[in-house]
Amino acid sequence: MGGSALVLGGGGLTGIGWEVGLLAGLAEAGVAVTAADTVIGTSAGSVVGAQLTSGACSLPELYERQLRPPEGEIAARMGKRVLGAWAYAALRAKDTRDLGARLGRLALRAGSVGEAERRAVMARRLPSHTWPERRLLVTAVDAASGELRCFGADDGADLVDAVAASCAVPGVWPPMTIDGRRWIDGGARSYANADLAEGHDRVVVLAPISRGLGPAPSVRAQAERLSASGARVAVVTPDAAARAAFGRNMLDPARRAAAARAGRVQAAAHAAAVAAVWDA
Repeated sequence: MGGSALVLGGGGLTGIGWEVGLLAGLAEAGVAVTAADTVIGTSAGSVVGAQLTSGACSLPELYERQLRPPEGEIAARMGKRVLGAWAYAALRAKDTRDLGARLGRLALRAGSVGEAERRAVMARRLPSHTWPERRLLVTAVDAASGELRCFGADDGADLVDAVAASCAVPGVWPPMTIDGRRWIDGGARSYANADLAEGHDRVVVLAPISRGLGPAPSVRAQAERLSASGARVAVVTPDAAARAAFGRNMLDPARRAAAARAGRVQAAAHAAAVAAVWDA
């Protein structure tokens, strides 16, 4: 395959802000990772990936959007009960597919807003509702089987539906219906799904959440496997200032602007390392 891949991981609304801010800061430093041949988005990363590849907004415009009041967003929180259910699923799961199925059952029985209401939020986030010409992969997990699916332009799925599915956090947001099946957050399989970049020569991973979940490997472990296969890989995770900007609730719309600013500042510390991979 060859070429370059930009992997955008999950991390709620603060993850969206941080990734856009980081990308803006890298571009200001002369590192144009947004020109990747393939963009792989999981949950928050699917939103950023769809925004970047749309061609409808420049990166500075996308950054400015993160600083505006979060109108049209629905505030949410992963409460103790949901966090406990995630932890139990991770502890009991035999593999990533089993983990996805367990989290799918959690999602299917949880009360939440309706699919249409949640889809409308996703539609407002995206400057274009048409799949881009560039290769964009949006990850989601089958709520019944736990199987991963990468939605793309050739699948026939609606872009807004695919992104809404990738952002359907189990226990918080409703599973989304595509092709007669219910789909949940791509993070139910891996917070970044960086292993999907296998086959690319150069890979940059932006991961608001870097740890593993039960049988799902950490972002670092996935990056090491990519490196072992011959790829040049750079991974960027939030620094202390960014984590402070996120606060304790990554789903809080009010924290998005602070996260974006933190990402933009953090970019300076990583520009050289990312450029060493990207410009190789």
